[in-house]
Formats: sequence, structure tokens, C-alpha cells
Amino acid sequence: MQRCRICDTILRESFLSLGNSPLSNAYLSNDNLNQMEPYYPLNVYFCEKCFLVQIEEFVTAENIFSSDYAYFSSYSNSWLQHCKNYTEMMINRFGFNKDSLVIEIGSNDGYLLQYFKQHNISVLGIEPASNTAKVAIEKGIPTDNTFFNTSYARKVATDNKLADLIIGNNVLAHNPNLNDFIEGLKIALKPDGVITMEFPQLLKLIEGNQFDTIYHEHFSYFSFHTVQKLFASHNLVLFDVEEIPTHGGSLRIYGKHKNDSSKPITNRVEKLLEKEKCAGLMNLKTYYTFKKKVESAKRKLLQFLIQAKDEGKKIIGYGAPAKGNTLFNYCGIRTDFLDYTVDSNSHKQNKYLPGTHIPIKHPDKIKEDKPDYVLILPWNIKDEIMEQIKYIREWGGKFIIPIPKVEVV
Repeated sequence: MQRCRICDTILRESFLSLGNSPLSNAYLSNDNLNQMEPYYPLNVYFCEKCFLVQIEEFVTAENIFSSDYAYFSSYSNSWLQHCKNYTEMMINRFGFNKDSLVIEIGSNDGYLLQYFKQHNISVLGIEPASNTAKVAIEKGIPTDNTFFNTSYARKVATDNKLADLIIGNNVLAHNPNLNDFIEGLKIALKPDGVITMEFPQLLKLIEGNQFDTIYHEHFSYFSFHTVQKLFASHNLVLFDVEEIPTHGGSLRIYGKHKNDSSKPITNRVEKLLEKEKCAGLMNLKTYYTFKKKVESAKRKLLQFLIQAKDEGKKIIGYGAPAKGNTLFNYCGIRTDFLDYTVDSNSHKQNKYLPGTHIPIKHPDKIKEDKPDYVLILPWNIKDEIMEQIKYIREWGGKFIIPIPKVEVV
């Protein structure tokens, strides 16, 4: 029986099934290519009480994130620029300085904290994946290789290391123990401190048909309504919110202690709540309409690929993101459609995508093979990618954007 991980309501029926899929970051090497892969149902549920959208937890976060994690944040130039801009904005708005402490949960390879360190602000990263934590430490970013929870937060409080700023970029969805996580934020935050969290926006996921961002590493999908309820249940107030373009559309929320009167609630809070209400995010019918859009997108993408292959066209992919693995496994796209994909992340090169076993090559392979089409899997940074490999136009190559619907440019 599936229960809501926030309010414990029984969730009786999923509104969307994306079939069975392996873990999206479980890339394969030659050594384990022919071994059995575990597949898990990818069914999506909606809680009519707190409006949380979630999937079932088949594999614990500890098993997913504790060892070698294939995603390194520093490989996207546009993401690094986003983080640099965020750092400057937060320093200017809240006055963080050399006497401040900034803690980031899910700090990965130090991609963000490096910018605070450049301003001589004390930083601490909390990163469960040992390989990415190691890279951050080598950069000179103090990093604890562990998970953040209430137990860790109490240790921070005992050591008198309460944070002026706690950051969590794309970690809220990765934690199935939401109430424990938010309680930990409250414990680790100074009385006048600030919390910012960034996560994919449920409204954009629905409107943009971004079903490929649903995978087992993302346990939950949040509206602002839901997050506000969650934080309030732990005596934390969301005093501001921004809609930002990252990852196809995300929210950046600003939290504070309930009794902190120094930060007034902005009018953006009420405006977004009303926007979500008008969009039907609290109505189950909205999610069944989304299901039909997902199924239509699958059919249209397959129709295009079938026609292109029947015409003898060569198609490759660009990128090996987790979202691409949901897309391929749900649509049944394998090497009969896609010869290979390329990725600039050396940790993924010469491996294979989970489930579909599509090989991952170095981007230089594109110039060598001159494909007719390049299917962009991290469509959220499509402009950056299209600029990087615009040379495919020299031989008449074109780009395929699969989300929200198949588009050839």
C-alpha cells in the first residue's frame, strides 16, 4: 500500500505509469553489460490532501547516492553561470560576509560553494556520493561525505556550526524522508538564517510535458502549495519564491524560522499560490490530462524515428542524463533507432545507458560520423548544446528536441 510521504494519506491508484525502468544513473560497463539489471515500476501518484506527487521507493537513497555517482555538476557551463549569479545575488541581498557560514546539502563536486569561497565566506559541503565529495575536497571545499538528516543537524548544532545560509539545489526530490529532512533544516539554521532550495517546478513539468524528469532517483515532485505546507508543519515560513528557468523550469524558495520577523513575506508567494490553483494543480483531473499528453508524445517521437530510419538516416544522441534514460526506456528506444549517444562527462564515456544499452561516446565522434540527426537529451540546456556543436549544419545535420513534443530544428 502506497502512502504519502508527507501526510501519510493512503494513495490508492497511480495516475501515470511509465512502465518498468532500471535506475537512471546505473550506467553499465563492458564487465556488467550482460548481467541481469533490476527493473522497477515507475508509477506516479497524487495526494489529494497535501497535493504531493510521488513515486514509490524501491531503492533507498543510500543505495543510489552513497557510492560512485555519475552526475558531476561542473560539466555544464550554463549551470555554473547560474550558480555564480546566485552567489552574487545572495551576498548583495542578505549581506553574507567572512563571518558567515554557508552550508550546502548535496554539494556534489563543489560547483557552487567555490563561488562563496572566492568571497572569503566560510563554507561546508554535505555530499553523500564519495566520488563527487572527493573532487570537491581536492578543490579545497570542506566537505562531509554523509547524508543530511536530523541526526547530522543536531551534531552541527552541538558543534556550534549553525548556518547563516543553507542551500539545497535539486536535493529535495532526492530525499524520501521529507519530514526528517525539513526538521533537520530547522535545527541547523541560525535564528535569523536563510534557507534556499531549488527544485523542478511541478507546474512546468505538467505544462511542458516533462515526463522524462520522472525517475527513481526523484522520489517526489513539488508544487509551491505542497512545499509551503511541508515547511509550515516544521515551523518554517517560506517568505519568498522565484520561478527560474533551470532544468526546464524550477522554483527557488526562501525559508526562515517562524519567529524571524526580519524578513517580510513578498507578494510573489501569494501570486504563485493563486497561479497554481488556476492551473488545476490541486485537482486530480489535471494529472489524468497530463497522462494523455505523455502517451501522445511517445507515439509522435516513435513515428518520427521510424520514418527517419526507414529513409536510411543516421541518428545519434547528445548527452547521457538521467532524464534521457526515462525517455528511452519508456519509449522503447534502443540501438535500432540510435547508434550511440555522446557526453562530455568522462565518467560516462565508454559506458552504456541502463536498460537500453546504448553506448556513450566522446563528442568528437560526431565530426567523425556526420550523423543526419542529433537527438538532444538534456533539452533544458539545448541552446548551449546547439551552439557547441553547430558545426553539424555544415553537412546538413539537424537537431531533434523531444520535449515537450518532437521538434526538428
